[in-house]
Amino acid sequence: EAPVGILVRSFKMHEYEPAKSVLCVGRAGAGVNNIPCDKYAEKGIVVFNTPGANANAVKELVLLSLLLCGRKILPGIEWAQGLKGQGADVGPAVEKGKSKFVGGEIFGKKIGIYGLGAIGRLVANACVALGMEVVAYNRTVREEIKAELDPRVKLVGSFEELIEGCDYISLHVALKDNTRGCINAETIAKLNDGASIVNAARGELVNEEDILAALDEKKVTV
Repeated sequence: EAPVGILVRSFKMHEYEPAKSVLCVGRAGAGVNNIPCDKYAEKGIVVFNTPGANANAVKELVLLSLLLCGRKILPGIEWAQGLKGQGADVGPAVEKGKSKFVGGEIFGKKIGIYGLGAIGRLVANACVALGMEVVAYNRTVREEIKAELDPRVKLVGSFEELIEGCDYISLHVALKDNTRGCINAETIAKLNDGASIVNAARGELVNEEDILAALDEKKVTV
């Protein structure tokens, strides 16, 4: 039987030719940059997205990323796995070696939240609950957004103001001409030394050459 709908997540549909029977495309997520919406509109195909459907799951992954950035958990796990087979020597080895994996608390650190959609709002409120100083920027801040934000979240008027002096940045915006490459050498320079950037949105928001250079210079850390 001919399909009338397509459900898609990240599959790039720009080169995909749907069957003539297709009436709609449902995107499992908020971003639709992998779907040629204008082209489909001309064909009479309606494109739906599902903002907020996976918001809590992404929020939890962002929080995990923040903690992994702040503490050397993964290197510690890899090192501990190398102790296999050492028997009674494991305890003394751990006491001697654990100082190599000292990290920092995220409590009291400043985080900038770029984008206050369903995910950004949850991340901002969770970071407040963790004792962080939270600043946030969204191009337009509707009353319903303000109503869902913890009052301790400080709203600022520009992305440049947002990143000034941050220890962490969390990206939650769609990929558009005005957001592409927003993390670049110029904006990275405004961050505190050793800052960490969590990108749970689109890879193209970050200029790859500039972020690699910043990592080499220890301006940003992972």
